[in-house]
Amino acid sequence: MILAPLPRTPDHDIPAPLLTELTALYAANRDFHALSGDFPDPDDIRPEQVAAALAEELANPDVEVLLARSAGRLVGIAITLGRHPDPADPDPWIGLLMVDATAHRQGYGRQLASLVEDRFRAAGRTAVRLAALDNNPKGLAFWTALGYEVLAHRRDRKLNRPCAVLRKPLTHPARTPRRAARVAVLDPDGSVFLFRYDNVEVGVHWALPGGGLEADETPREGALRELREETGWTDLEPGPLLCTWEHDFTYAGIPVRQHEHIYVTRGPHRDPTGPQLPAAHAADGILTWRWWTRAELAAAPEPVWPPELARLLDELDGTPSA
Repeated sequence: MILAPLPRTPDHDIPAPLLTELTALYAANRDFHALSGDFPDPDDIRPEQVAAALAEELANPDVEVLLARSAGRLVGIAITLGRHPDPADPDPWIGLLMVDATAHRQGYGRQLASLVEDRFRAAGRTAVRLAALDNNPKGLAFWTALGYEVLAHRRDRKLNRPCAVLRKPLTHPARTPRRAARVAVLDPDGSVFLFRYDNVEVGVHWALPGGGLEADETPREGALRELREETGWTDLEPGPLLCTWEHDFTYAGIPVRQHEHIYVTRGPHRDPTGPQLPAAHAADGILTWRWWTRAELAAAPEPVWPPELARLLDELDGTPSA
């Protein structure tokens, strides 16, 4: 995801193609606008209304409008306030964070919030605040899951709406190192088996069977154990090493930096099996599973770990990358 300030023309207008994108993003969030009352008719949000709303925000020199793009697509917007009008409030604010409703539950909201927090950290700010509407419990649940705590309840300055005021310290979280290993299981046609996870920090994503290593395990031993525990397949062995990579996420409530060895093996096209699997999958946050063809993998609508899996498998097979 790339986060950048809203570009405007020399006359301080929003370029027409961008305004079309922004209007579609706002219109997709009809339910939120029905709660907020920001637009007269949430079923008929027009470009001129979006332009006027953003111009009103940007009339304040302490406001910044940030656009989030993923693979070139506009997926979100954030509006921040560097200084609150109340001189007793030392913190910057997130005035709006909105993700295209057609891209919900893909982790974009968490990524966008994290990037906004990083901008404040880089500016030397030590905390950030926001207001969540009392009639939007999903919004409150989203922010509290990201570590924001309710400070008070009051009405907002603009429309006198009842809100919860939340705050989060912007400390640099310490990451616990974690060793892990996974296995890319390929069927005879080259499709790869993946689990769909939901993680409190990074959101919904797809990953290969595997997990953390025990203290005395080698990566290959851990990959084999995890594969058997998560799929019930006892007739497979990890083959050659495909890659190693590192990534951050939260495991059992602890922010970790995970270093993974990823191996490849081949086996039949089948479903996981075994009476112990439902409990194991629930404990690991596994939502479901499926086999992905190479073309489906390259065009996956949700994040895939590792991100370059399709290319790595193509290179393994000797297929030129697109």
